[in-house]
Amino acid sequence: MIKPYLTTIACIGLALTSFAQTKATSAQTIKESLQQKATMMETSIVKNVPFENIGPTVMSGRVVDVDVNPNMPSEFYVAYASGGLWYTHNNGTTFTPIMDNSDTQNLGDIAVDWKNGTIWVGTGENNSSRSSYAGIGILKSTDKGETWVNKGLLDSHHIGRIHINPNNPDEVVVAAVGHLYSENEERGVYKTTDGGTTWNKTLYVNSESGIIDLAVSPENFNIQFAASWDKDRKAWNFDGSGEGSGIYKSTDAGNTWENISLKGSGFPTGQGVGRIGLAVYDDNTVYAVHDSQFRREKTSKNEDNTSGKLKKDDFKAMTAQTFLSLEDKKLNAYLKENGFQEKYRAENVKQMVRTGSVKPVDLAKYLEDANSLLFDTPVVGAEVYRSNDGGKSWTKMNEDYIDDLFYSYGYYFAQIQVNPKNKDHIYISGVPILKSKDGGKTFISISAENVHADHHALWINPNNPNHLINGNDGGVNITYDDGENWIKANQPSVGQFYAIQVDNETPYNVYGGLQDNGVWVGAHNAPEDKSWHQEGQYPWKSIMGGDGMQIQVDNRNHNIVYTGFQFGNYFRINRETGEQAYIQPKHELGETPYRFNWQTPILLSSHNQDILYLGGNKLMRSMNQGKDFTAISGDLTNGGKKGNVAYGTLTTIDESEFQFGLLYTGSDDGLVHVSNNAGGNWRNISKTLPQDLWVSRVEASSHKKERVYVTLNGYRFDDFGAYVYMSNDYGTTWEDISSNLPASPINVIVEDPENEDVLYLGTDNGAYVSFNNGEKWEAFSEGLPNVAVHDIKIQTEAKDLLLGTHGRSIYKTNIEPLQSFDSNNDNTLIVYEIEDIRKSSRWGSSWSSWLDAYEPSLPIKFYTNANGDYTLKVLSKDDKTLFSKTINASKGFNYANYNLTLSDSGVKHLRKEDKDLNLEKASNGNYYLPKGTYTIEISGNGKKQTNLFKVK
Repeated sequence: MIKPYLTTIACIGLALTSFAQTKATSAQTIKESLQQKATMMETSIVKNVPFENIGPTVMSGRVVDVDVNPNMPSEFYVAYASGGLWYTHNNGTTFTPIMDNSDTQNLGDIAVDWKNGTIWVGTGENNSSRSSYAGIGILKSTDKGETWVNKGLLDSHHIGRIHINPNNPDEVVVAAVGHLYSENEERGVYKTTDGGTTWNKTLYVNSESGIIDLAVSPENFNIQFAASWDKDRKAWNFDGSGEGSGIYKSTDAGNTWENISLKGSGFPTGQGVGRIGLAVYDDNTVYAVHDSQFRREKTSKNEDNTSGKLKKDDFKAMTAQTFLSLEDKKLNAYLKENGFQEKYRAENVKQMVRTGSVKPVDLAKYLEDANSLLFDTPVVGAEVYRSNDGGKSWTKMNEDYIDDLFYSYGYYFAQIQVNPKNKDHIYISGVPILKSKDGGKTFISISAENVHADHHALWINPNNPNHLINGNDGGVNITYDDGENWIKANQPSVGQFYAIQVDNETPYNVYGGLQDNGVWVGAHNAPEDKSWHQEGQYPWKSIMGGDGMQIQVDNRNHNIVYTGFQFGNYFRINRETGEQAYIQPKHELGETPYRFNWQTPILLSSHNQDILYLGGNKLMRSMNQGKDFTAISGDLTNGGKKGNVAYGTLTTIDESEFQFGLLYTGSDDGLVHVSNNAGGNWRNISKTLPQDLWVSRVEASSHKKERVYVTLNGYRFDDFGAYVYMSNDYGTTWEDISSNLPASPINVIVEDPENEDVLYLGTDNGAYVSFNNGEKWEAFSEGLPNVAVHDIKIQTEAKDLLLGTHGRSIYKTNIEPLQSFDSNNDNTLIVYEIEDIRKSSRWGSSWSSWLDAYEPSLPIKFYTNANGDYTLKVLSKDDKTLFSKTINASKGFNYANYNLTLSDSGVKHLRKEDKDLNLEKASNGNYYLPKGTYTIEISGNGKKQTNLFKVK
């Protein structure tokens, strides 16, 4: 089938430069990269550098599926879109991650054989959003998540649904969606009868249409229904419908299929058929929810303007004479309500029309940008169909439009469930979650104040249909009264961060913008436990809603914060007074509207904290904290491209610490520019770099004025190559420093502020460090799963490295040893500086015999260039051994924790050294070091090194 691309073809001429699509990464390359990453994790010299997850948790992250034990519904698994698989046995009171040892955290669907504990995981999210990460096929665990085996379908990228034959656990059918941004063949329905050893593709529509949903009759595995979805996503446009979308039926357990949504069936056909969700009550009763992309018929109801207010469309065909006759009051109301700049009011706008400097249509164009098609398109949207004869015929159940459910992005939802006890009771998911008790004729919302929007999963208890478990963009909710009241179960740390930031307070704060969960701030050492339930105050605070974006903090006053939500909607916030000022730059009336990326970049100048840069398709600069902006460049992109997604936008900005106005920008269409005179002139420095790729980061060196780093990201072409470059001449020439990196899109690069040779890198599958400017990379892994790392920040005073992940919230580690490491001088053994510790009467004690005693801990960090057993000793001032233990160390950085206790011989030595020493046994039976100066000695492989610390 050849899909019509009339819109695309008609608009090619609008682009200033042709856009050559790069090639999708092959399954073989992905397989080799996974093996390469696993080897790197085993041999990395930083594999023992420990990362701590600091949360936050309360806002959670996007859920794609839940699977519940029907015989013990307090036991269930939750699959998060990019946060892995979590298990609870106590109804969501606590959760345990069970995929941290797997090669990915990106999930689409799960299926559990509760009889034997086997778990099937379809990797790669199926919701087709801008951050729906590809997976690595089908994973299987036969030991409840202890280990995982890849069972194939590596090139499917995204999995829609999995079903296990309840009578034969080796028989499994899988709905493979296929690539998100490119065509491929490994999509359709796949079936195995040998537990995943081999697969047979039993349904294939075309290279652009995958299977998004698959439903099975509850009592008859032979009866199956599959929904195909024809979609075409590009960075600049998403066509979420097509001729290849439809419903198929199998009567032989998925071996063969028949299209049951042909013309005359009652189900829509044609180019406007979008995503379809399915639910089966029995062999005959089948529901489908459809995201119809057909245009709505115009009716007098929606043509009438009963309010009398002016609308955008009124100006599109308005003559100058008609415009000049408009009442000033009516025109001013339109201008004010639609956010026109203050200078645009009725009197002066009419004068502009009289002189011909603007036309009436410009008052409509002023409100239209690259995003308006996404929200202004009048499509039918959600509709519910039902078949009472096993799919032979379909009837549309809803009589009216189901408004305010899918809005303009039904591709993100299209989920439907039916009550297993009553075929007329159904639920459909979108921004709210709706239920119907009459088969879909009418609906009511069962959303609530503690239930997040955007719903993707719903389990109905077959033994108690009032008991529902819901998964949404804000985690998990549970109800026992059919949605009247909900419990929130958000213990997992699965926040999907786009960007993070730190300030210089004591203790320092961490800020972060999350997918659909706004912007939050909290102290880096805030306890992430349940104590806040008692206190009533969660330690992290929300400071902005929407999809949280980048954050800048005034280093003179940490209460002044710049942040916002998607598409450049930024604010200056005074956290002390609660004041908010909207600061998005506005184009002039009559000019082409600015284009803003979903993740619009902002930057406070390090030279003057009143100066704020903000990137649209031009670079804007404010000299007064965002009160006014001036464009200091022309269009720094290839000029945009017609579509319903903003494109031809800036994605990254940086300014050199060495010189005010030495500026760099990067765009989503592959351009990197530099200006050495504060925007007076710009030079394209990306002509020798790979073309058309998203510039994910440009980083000006803080060590050499002429040095700059660039990372490119091919995710939006399904190109998962690692593109990392360094220039030592302001971008005139570039050096590829990707060296030994596995294939995985690069999101961020950060240069260490103390050691110019040390670089940190965040990818879609983990984080890395290089000690020699990218000649070789080492993989982080201790405490850090294979998750997308979107942002990296360094708190310079604390020497902490923070990773903002898109799926597992924020991780932190101390990098002081890494900053002092010299890869050219590989010393055999180094014991790093040890922090002094303050003596406490709490050591080994608790205020109640029913509570555990407090155990202190002193981290000991050392480097060795050889694997083996090493001895850690604590020595007194007379070099007597007070404590000793053996450490199995790996080549590289090693971390040991010393609990400050004394051995029996150590107690004797100290008492002998100081006859007057009052050394008392703690309530837990241990003796602890008294105040004094001590030596830590590490020895092994014929080497010995020491360092001092104090107990104060």
